[in-house]
Amino acid sequence: MSTETTPAANPFLNAPVRSLDINGVKKAIPHRYPLLLVDRIDVIQEEKSCVGTKMVTANEHFFEGHFPGQPVMPGVLIVESMAQTACAMLLSKGGFENKIAFFMGIDEAKFRVPVLPGSVLKHHIEILRLGRAGKFKGEAYVDGKLAAEATMTFALVDKAAA
Repeated sequence: MSTETTPAANPFLNAPVRSLDINGVKKAIPHRYPLLLVDRIDVIQEEKSCVGTKMVTANEHFFEGHFPGQPVMPGVLIVESMAQTACAMLLSKGGFENKIAFFMGIDEAKFRVPVLPGSVLKHHIEILRLGRAGKFKGEAYVDGKLAAEATMTFALVDKAAA
């Protein structure tokens, strides 16, 4: 995904076709405090791309132990936040009301910049494959700098089977 600053070079700068506030996110995915890790989603292209926002506050429960005196958001939670963003985008669209998404794999995860209290995480999500088993690429940015990236696979299953 491009980090250039024009909409033609970076499709994530395009205006969203729809947005989800925190209530829309909660309606789409089952996660709740303390594991709800996305606050807003702007869908750029249906079933293809979105930008998710996570406001990282000093009140986050994980900062108590990771690391006291020098708090850093755990990488695994950054990856989880990207996954929640991708799944909420998909599951909030009609036709997926009785589905839930489960992780199947995480590949090529890299962490480049620490995410600190007060950061605003911007997740750029691109769906690479969609079906019962899907795949997406996620990038997490803080102040325009790439903080983390990963390619993830997930399964869409019936809620009753979960």
